[in-house]
Amino acid sequence: MQSRGSWRCALATGAAALLLAMNGTDAAIATGAATGAERADRVVVRKSERALYLMHGDTVLRRFRVALGLEPQGHKAREGDFRTPEGSYTLLERNADSEYFLSIRISYPSTADRKRARRNGHAPGGAIMIHGQPNNPTRSQEYYRRTDWTNGCIAVSNADMVDIWLMTARHTPIEILP
Repeated sequence: MQSRGSWRCALATGAAALLLAMNGTDAAIATGAATGAERADRVVVRKSERALYLMHGDTVLRRFRVALGLEPQGHKAREGDFRTPEGSYTLLERNADSEYFLSIRISYPSTADRKRARRNGHAPGGAIMIHGQPNNPTRSQEYYRRTDWTNGCIAVSNADMVDIWLMTARHTPIEILP
């Protein structure tokens, strides 16, 4: 029997194969991204719109609805404030064995975030991710679809998470705007 992580990785790999067949592309990997025009060169999150955009140059490749931290207004100032950070970061590690359906860690906190938190006597927090839905949900699907429910992460549907996983690569810039 496969572990949950290997099952999700197999699903992402299968989705990559389907994407390849549909696009006629000869190579893509679940840990990287789709190739060619479908690859995003940056990610933009507009918190006020509850939207994540996969961009290639000035072209929007895809737009996704997102859920944010329980306190979505303002920049993350400290651990436990339930805010989603604002600023320029990069996408880092991918985790197919996350507590959520796939996750990609964001490079928060930056040096400036750490200094700001320290100056105010706080820890900056961390573990900010783009991720899918909880593997063991405690609420209805409607709740996750319509509510800001994370501890500061950016959450999307599982189907949208597969697309984001496939269309981005490690070190893709992400800008999180108010």
